[in-house]
Amino acid sequence: QVQLVESGGGWVQPGGSLRLSCAASDDIFRTSTMAWYRQVPLKAREMIARITTGAIRYYVDSVKGRFTISRDAAKNSVDLQMNNLKTEDTGVYFCNTVPAILIASQQYWGRGTQVTVSS
Repeated sequence: QVQLVESGGGWVQPGGSLRLSCAASDDIFRTSTMAWYRQVPLKAREMIARITTGAIRYYVDSVKGRFTISRDAAKNSVDLQMNNLKTEDTGVYFCNTVPAILIASQQYWGRGTQVTVSS
């Protein structure tokens, strides 16, 4: 059964930190590049960080040097450590595979976790 459950979001002031976590089904996690995506109002969902099964990481420029993606095979989890948060980091964060999981030709997404950065 496909499962993606994100957690760890919340409100934080600019410059603060949050750690997001994603629990994934074993069958998804073991063989997939995993990523964190961010959705902000009026914009398309954007992949901001990804990590391969071999722990090769990629970040978009806007989060490079501030965010760190990691994966834990024992827990089937993917984490996103976010430091020095900025107001523009506000959004709903989702984890998924790369490309996103398809079920009956439709993309499957978890509920995501809201991150709000404001003073």
